[in-house]
Amino acid sequence: MTTTSKLWDGNAMSQEDMMIKDTVLVLDDNDNVIGSASKRSSHEFTTDQPRAILHRAFSVFLFDESTGELLLQQRASTKITFPNVWTNTCCSHPLHGMEPSEVDSPEDVANGSVLGAKYAAIRKLDHELGIPAKQLPIEKFKFLTRLHYWAADTVTHGNDSPWGEHEIDYVLFFCVKSKDELTIKPHPDEVDACKWVTRQQLIDMMDDPELLFSPWFRLICKKWLLDLWWKDLDTTMTTDKYCDFVQIHCFDPPKEHLGGGGNAGLLFEDEAAGDKSKKQGAYGKIKTHKESLFKQLLHVDEVFAALYFLYVKPLKSNLETPYIRDTFDANDLAFCDDILVKVSRSFAAVIQQLPSTMLVDILVFYLVLRALDTIEDDTSSFPSQEVKIKYLLNFHKTALADPTWTMDGVGEADEKRLLQNFDKCHRVYAKLNEKSRRVISDIAQRMATGMAEFVGKDLGQGTTDIDQYNRYCHFVAGLVGEGLSRLFAASGLEKPSLASELFLSDQMGLFLQKTNIIRDYLEDYVDHRAFWPQTIWMKYAKSGELGYFTNQQDPEVRECSLACLNELVTDALKLAPDCLNYMSKLQCTEIFRFCAIPQVMAISTLDYCYANSNVFTGVVKIRKGTSCKLILRTNNLEEVHDTFYQFAQSILNKANVNRALGVDDPSYARTVKICETVMETTAQAHNKQKTIRRMKMLATVGVLVGCTATFFKDDISLKIPSGILPSLIPIALGVHAYVQYKYTQPTGLTDAKVLEQK
Repeated sequence: MTTTSKLWDGNAMSQEDMMIKDTVLVLDDNDNVIGSASKRSSHEFTTDQPRAILHRAFSVFLFDESTGELLLQQRASTKITFPNVWTNTCCSHPLHGMEPSEVDSPEDVANGSVLGAKYAAIRKLDHELGIPAKQLPIEKFKFLTRLHYWAADTVTHGNDSPWGEHEIDYVLFFCVKSKDELTIKPHPDEVDACKWVTRQQLIDMMDDPELLFSPWFRLICKKWLLDLWWKDLDTTMTTDKYCDFVQIHCFDPPKEHLGGGGNAGLLFEDEAAGDKSKKQGAYGKIKTHKESLFKQLLHVDEVFAALYFLYVKPLKSNLETPYIRDTFDANDLAFCDDILVKVSRSFAAVIQQLPSTMLVDILVFYLVLRALDTIEDDTSSFPSQEVKIKYLLNFHKTALADPTWTMDGVGEADEKRLLQNFDKCHRVYAKLNEKSRRVISDIAQRMATGMAEFVGKDLGQGTTDIDQYNRYCHFVAGLVGEGLSRLFAASGLEKPSLASELFLSDQMGLFLQKTNIIRDYLEDYVDHRAFWPQTIWMKYAKSGELGYFTNQQDPEVRECSLACLNELVTDALKLAPDCLNYMSKLQCTEIFRFCAIPQVMAISTLDYCYANSNVFTGVVKIRKGTSCKLILRTNNLEEVHDTFYQFAQSILNKANVNRALGVDDPSYARTVKICETVMETTAQAHNKQKTIRRMKMLATVGVLVGCTATFFKDDISLKIPSGILPSLIPIALGVHAYVQYKYTQPTGLTDAKVLEQK
C-alpha cells in the first residue's frame, strides 16, 4: 500500500517558501538524527558553518525495464541550489513532522527497509514530476546504500557561494516495466526538462562540456551506477549483491565545488575523492582518523623530530648527481621523478636518497610495477576480465619491449597519466644496465602472472584462506622484495649472495603488504577487492559478511571485530624476526635506510592498529611527527632493533591490559609469544639505546641548568658556592662526549661512496 503526506503541499509553496518552511533532519556523522533545521539554514555555507549543516537526503533512480533507460531531470533555473544541472530522477529530503513519518532509525537502515526515505521519495516524485503515488508502490523501491558528501554551489554562485549541499544521501532504485505506465507532468518551478537515456547516452552526455551535472550524481555515477548497478540492473533489483546497509561512503566534492562562503577545504582526506586528478579506487573516499593539531603538538619529542627532519637532517636527493645527469634524458627523468611522487609519495623520498648508481634503477622498477598495478586495479575500462588478463600477461612483451607503447583510458588521475606517458619511462628504462633491465622484466612478468590469477576471483569477501592470502601478498609484494635484493646485488653495493635470499626478501615484502591490508580494511571492502582471509574473519563475523565489522556501535560487533583484527596483526608480526634478519645482511648505509624506513613504519602501524576499532570506520595513520622520529632512527641496525623492541613492547602491554580487563582474545597467547620473541631478539640493542638516551637526557639537563645559572646568577638565591652551577656545562658536554666514545660502536654499514671506490 502506498500513501503520501496530506500535511505538505509543495504546489502551494514557492522555492523561497520551502527554504523557510521545510524542516530537514539534522544528523551526526554516523547518520543518527540529532535535531532539525530549516532547509535554508541547512544549505547555507558561511564562516560559522563552512559546509552548512549535515542533513539527510535521498536520490531516486527510476528505470524502464523494457529499454534499460534511466529517467533524468534537469533542475529548474529557478532552483536556489544547483539550478540548471542534470541529475538523477529525483533528489530531495525526508522532512521532520510528516505523516507518514519520514524518519528512519538505525534499525531501519540495518534491515534495508528505510520506509521514511521511501515515503519522502513518493511525496517528491509526485511534487516534482507529477507521478501519482498510486503508480509508485512503496515495496518496489530498492534501497542500495548511503553516501556522505558535500559540495558548494560555486558553479552557479561563484567561489564565495552562500549555498551548497552537505548530506547523507539514501540511494533508491525503482523499476517500471515500461515508461508508458507512468504519468509524468513536471512541475515548472522544479524541473526544466526530463529525458530517458540509455547507459551509453548518459556517458556521452557526461562527456559533453556544455552540460552541467549535479555533484552528487557525478559521484554516484563514477562509483557505482555506470559500472555496477546499471550494468547489472536485474541483479541489482532482485538480489542484495550490491546492497550495503552498513557503510556510509564518504566523498569530498569535485575540485570545482570546494570553497563556498565558508572557504571549506577537504573534509575526508588529503586528496579530493571526486577529483579525477587524484588516485584510483576508494583512496580518499573513506574518512581518515586524525588527531587534532593540539594533541599532535603535545608530543614535544615528535615536534622536535619533525623540525629536525625538515630543516637539519632531511633525506637528501641524489637525483642531481653528475652520473645521472650524464646518463639519462633530463625531460624523461623529470617526468619519472614527478610521477613517482604523485603515485607513490611514501616511497619517493626513500628512493631519491639511494646512491646515484642505482637510484634510477629502483625508481623505474617502482614505476613499472605501479603501471602494472594500475591495469590490475581498473575495474571498468576493460570489456572483460579475459581482455584485462591478456594485457597483464603481455605487459613485459609490450610495455617493456616496445619503446612507443602507451595506454590510454585505463586508471584514474596520476596513474592514468603514468600509462599515457609510459614511453618516457621506457626511454629511461632502456638506458639502465642489462642486469637491471633483466631483473625488472622478470619480476614484472611473474607479478603479472600472479595478478592474472587473482583478477578472475571474487574478492568482495576477501581471500579464501591464509594460503591464498599469503600467495596474493607474495605476488604483489614478496616479488618486489626479491627484485630489490637482486638489484641491490647487481649494483655491486651489496654482496652477490643477497640475490639468493629469496625467503627473507619475500618475508620483507609480506610484512609491508599485510600491514597495508590490515590498515586498509574499509577501503578494500568498499572497493569490493578485500584480502582479509575468510578462514580468519568468518570465525568472528556472526553475519557471515565481511562488512559485519563496520557496525562499531554494537558492543558485540566491536568485541568480535577487535579479536579478528588482533589475530591478523599477530599473523603479520610473525614476519618481524625475518625482516630484522634480512636487514642484518645489508652493508650499504643508503640501501639499509631504504629498507629500514618502510619496516619501522610498518611495525609502528601494526602497533597503532592493534585493538583499534577505528580500523573499521576509516583510515588510521600514524602521526607525521611519529614518522619523522622513526626516519631519524634508521641509521643502523641497532636503532632499528630498538624501534622494533619498543613497538613490540607496546603491543604486548595492550594485550596484557585487555587481558586484565577481562577481554577474551583468542590470539592473546600467540600475540604474547611473538612480541616476546621480537623483544628477546632486540633486547641488547634496546638496553644500550635506552642507556644512551638517559645519559644524553642527563647531560642536556646539566647544560640547561648550567646555562640558566650563568645567565641568571644574580637572581639565584640558592646558597650554592659560585661557579658550581656554571661548571655543569663542561661536565655535561663531557658526558655527551663520553657517551659518544663509550656507546657508539661501528655500525657495520658503509656509505655508498666508499663502497663505489672499492
